[in-house]
Amino acid sequence: MINITIPTPDVSITKQSNPQLSHIYGFTDFIQIPRDKGGFFTFYNAKDELLFVGKARKLRPRIKKHFEDTVSVMKNYRDEVTKIEVFINEDPVEREIYETYILNKGRAKYNVEKVLYK
Repeated sequence: MINITIPTPDVSITKQSNPQLSHIYGFTDFIQIPRDKGGFFTFYNAKDELLFVGKARKLRPRIKKHFEDTVSVMKNYRDEVTKIEVFINEDPVEREIYETYILNKGRAKYNVEKVLYK
């Protein structure tokens, strides 16, 4: 049996209720997310329920795209996201494994691909 341990997030940002700076859906700290690093990420709501898991070769642009793109799976649920956790991992195979494992283990609400629990 394979044992997968979910690592501690490298970056965690939370939604601000009354942001004073320029923001995207209440998030002002996208600068903390590396622009040129690969990894995977998770979105959570206020009840700390897992909403979405994704992976990317370049984390910051991919995560921001979920809040700006008209075709994102998250487009109707952006206001629900209150916390983003980012895990840096440059290995594409490991990113794939972690994404699939976390979204199925945590039963992510809005992932539509790689879902084995429905």
